[in-house]
Amino acid sequence: MKAMVLTTPKPADDNPLTLTTLPDPQPGPGQVRLQVRVCGVCHTDLHTVEGDLTLPKLPLIPGHEIVGVVDALGSGATRFQVDDRVGVAWLNWACGNCDFCQQGHENLCRSARFTGLHADGGYAQYTVVDERFAYPIAEAFTDAEAAPLMCAGIIGYRSLCLSEIQAGGRLGLYGFGASAHIAIQVARYWGCEVYVFSRAEEHRRHAEELGAVWTGLAQDKPPALLDASIIFAPAGWLVPLALGHLRPGGTLAINAIYMSPIPEIRYNLIYGERTMRSVANFSRHDAEEFLPLAGEIPVRTEVEVFPLEEANAVLQRLRRSEIRGAAVLAIPPCE
Repeated sequence: MKAMVLTTPKPADDNPLTLTTLPDPQPGPGQVRLQVRVCGVCHTDLHTVEGDLTLPKLPLIPGHEIVGVVDALGSGATRFQVDDRVGVAWLNWACGNCDFCQQGHENLCRSARFTGLHADGGYAQYTVVDERFAYPIAEAFTDAEAAPLMCAGIIGYRSLCLSEIQAGGRLGLYGFGASAHIAIQVARYWGCEVYVFSRAEEHRRHAEELGAVWTGLAQDKPPALLDASIIFAPAGWLVPLALGHLRPGGTLAINAIYMSPIPEIRYNLIYGERTMRSVANFSRHDAEEFLPLAGEIPVRTEVEVFPLEEANAVLQRLRRSEIRGAAVLAIPPCE
């Protein structure tokens, strides 16, 4: 198979991925093999190739917003049949036995493995995954439309839940990329007023098209205090600004697997029982709640599609905030 492979982490501008020919992977017990059709490009992929995250293995195939067709079953795998279309997301495996897993927090499992980090991901023609961590995809979505749902959508949904936003509440979104452009559609479906903070004029315009009642820069004061907010951009300097826009008793959820340092915060910014919390990965329960909801709304993902071999260029564009909505790699079928 053909795959874009990381052997040495380095800046995206230095083209860290190399198009490589590898043996086709074989599914193990309880696994399914997918012929990958598309793979979304997530900001976490950028942190991976640039070495911001500790990498458990090299070489590595990135990518964790995978849509493909089951083409082989490992022994004991019965959940899907050959030719079923399924998606694979960030959480690749959890132990199921630790206290976190037993309490429904498998996203915090210390033995958890993640797609495109511990396990080879979807920047390739084939991938294998434990069948328990693959999800059926509604026919309403094309392959490219479904790809961003597998991470940007699910993690955005978990962020909304952890922000404790209530139906009809005032919600702030900081950064407006792949995840935020899906989260705003869920929030609007819940009747929320959404306020979007972004440095990119094109992203602010996109937010307005999707129903934001106000857009501005992070330094701008919104016309009302917010009930809850989510930071999607990995920029620590946003935290005190976001807290300053939050009403007493409000919650700030930080959806970032990696973030630049958070500056010193004056106590009055969290006084008044404001809550600040991180969003760490997501669970299968989140996926199983969100994916049907996405079809019910229905969520409309805006995607730009690129060939697999342009993965380096796509990561560079993502780094410069030049992607409207979400980027998706089209994976060519094996010859």
